[in-house]
Amino acid sequence: MGILDTLFGRTKPVKPDLDQLFGVPSAALTLEAAAGFRPTGLGSVCFASVEGGAFDEVARQVRALLDADTERGGVPVEASKDSYGYSWLLARHTPEELPELVNDLHAVNSELEAHGFGPQLLCSLVGFRDADGGRPLALVYLYKRGTFYPFAPLPGGGEKRDNPLELQVNAMLGNDLRLEKDLTRWFPVWGAPGL
Repeated sequence: MGILDTLFGRTKPVKPDLDQLFGVPSAALTLEAAAGFRPTGLGSVCFASVEGGAFDEVARQVRALLDADTERGGVPVEASKDSYGYSWLLARHTPEELPELVNDLHAVNSELEAHGFGPQLLCSLVGFRDADGGRPLALVYLYKRGTFYPFAPLPGGGEKRDNPLELQVNAMLGNDLRLEKDLTRWFPVWGAPGL
C-alpha cells in the first residue's frame, strides 16, 4: 500500500480466511450460554453460478463430497437458487453435529476456491434458534471480507430484522469470531436456506 492509498483512504482488500469458520462451534457455546440460541444443524453456502463445463464439474465434485455419507444415514445436500439468481448449497446435520456442519461448509468454500472460483463465493451461514424455537438467527460469514455478522429476521414473515438482537449478538461474540465492523455490510439474506 502506498502513501497515496493512505491519503485517499484506500485500503487493501481483506484476504479470505476460511479457517475463521472453525470458530463457529466456540461462538455457538457463547450464544447458548448468553442468549439461549442453539444450532439448528443447518448451514448453507451462497455463490454466483458461472456458465461452463469447468464450473459444472466442480459443482458436481462438491455435491459428491458432501453426499458421501448418505449411505451411512447422512442427508443429501440440497441445491437451490434464490430470487436474485444466486446458488445455494444447504447442508443438514443434527444440532449436536455443529463441527461436522462447519467442516462441510469449509469443504465447499475450499473446493470452489481451489478450482479458481473464489470470486464467485459470497457468503456462508449457520442457523440458530432460541430456546422457544421462535426466533431465527444466522451467523453469516462474508467470504470476501473474512468476517462474520449476525442476521436475525423477525419471525412471522415479512422482511424485517431484529436489529437490537443483531447488535446484542455482535457484542457477545467479539472474543469468538472476527466480526464485520462496517454495519453497512450486514446484508440481509432473506429466505436463505438454513435460516
